[in-house]
Amino acid sequence: QVQLVESGGGLVQAGGSLRLSCAASRPIITINAMGWYRQAPGKQRELVARITKDGNTNYADSVKGRFTGSRDNAKNTLYLQMNSLKPEDTAVYYCNSEGYWSGQSYFRENSWGQGTQVTVSS
Repeated sequence: QVQLVESGGGLVQAGGSLRLSCAASRPIITINAMGWYRQAPGKQRELVARITKDGNTNYADSVKGRFTGSRDNAKNTLYLQMNSLKPEDTAVYYCNSEGYWSGQSYFRENSWGQGTQVTVSS
């Protein structure tokens, strides 16, 4: 299984920036895809950004042009750079991994981090 630890959340004013980090317990080049999700109070968890093993990235329409996902394979870390933050971006942000390779075996397991709170004040 993959353990994921997020960091970088906090309180920021509207228009500000934050960078979230997600450290993985295994080499991320072995992980099929990684992503960022968020869940606001009273709402369902939603996809923010997803990056595949090949580096293909897709974003929720609400964050396109403002958020950028990236991977540092050497540090086994996933990032989410969030710019031009809005109050509606306030949520707990979760890191996710989808499946991983170990040798010749593929494990179809999803893992979640514990979440990090992002609060954007108006």
